[in-house]
Amino acid sequence: MKLYTFERNGQLRVGKEHNGQLVDVTSVAPTMLALVQGGDAALNAVRDAQGAAYSFDSVRVRAPIRPGKILCSGVNYRGHGEENPNAKMPESPFFFSKVPSAVIGPNDPIICPPISRQVDYEVEFAVVIGRAINWKTPESQIMSHIFGYTILHDVSARDVQFKDNQITLGKNFDSFAPLGPCIVTAGEIPDPASVKLRTTLNGEVMQDSSNQDWLFPLPKLIGALAQVMTLEPGDIVSTGTPAGVGYFKQPQVFLKPGDRVVLEIEGIGRLENPVIAAS
Repeated sequence: MKLYTFERNGQLRVGKEHNGQLVDVTSVAPTMLALVQGGDAALNAVRDAQGAAYSFDSVRVRAPIRPGKILCSGVNYRGHGEENPNAKMPESPFFFSKVPSAVIGPNDPIICPPISRQVDYEVEFAVVIGRAINWKTPESQIMSHIFGYTILHDVSARDVQFKDNQITLGKNFDSFAPLGPCIVTAGEIPDPASVKLRTTLNGEVMQDSSNQDWLFPLPKLIGALAQVMTLEPGDIVSTGTPAGVGYFKQPQVFLKPGDRVVLEIEGIGRLENPVIAAS
């Protein structure tokens, strides 16, 4: 099931995709976070719910959820590690955070900040946590705690990120976390490790890979993070980006005002955003 947060007549609503339309299920799921927190009972209610159906053209699709935490894996695709001449293949998962205030939705603009000339793209397969995971959760049970999957665009200001290793600052400008267009429930993607993903910039393919290039599978990746902090319903854990980022291309490629960048992940959909200058 594909689940959306959308805006109609100035109000945020929750919907499910059915026969190419968006069915309003807000009556049983007032927010996406409430739906995630409601577990199987809430999902079953949404599956059975009837509501007004809208064409996608008649509503504004928003970011599907406002996460409590966004934790992103660093080097987790072998190809991405190999394209970076200064990187070492990690022996264990590496993470950094993105802040919820950086989240935007489909078709919202990515804003190039005045202090950066190296704004880069990164497609990321992202996990939405459904039930709490902590250090006590057996690795064998982690997949059963996943609610679903979405697309995260890990936009990065490389000249800020790589100056004195300021990862947090380089990753968290306003608009640097496009999210969506939907959350696909976990059962719809039974084998996340086989999913294909790609990035196109102004119609040109920049990244084209699959999760078969992962260094760490989901249970190990999430389990390592849960040894440090409790992951709560609605939190997002992304799984890194494949080879092809702009910083390591020859010549380098960076986002600039007027660009359109499209991320596509098999089984989830398409996340598209324009790029504008700060004003």
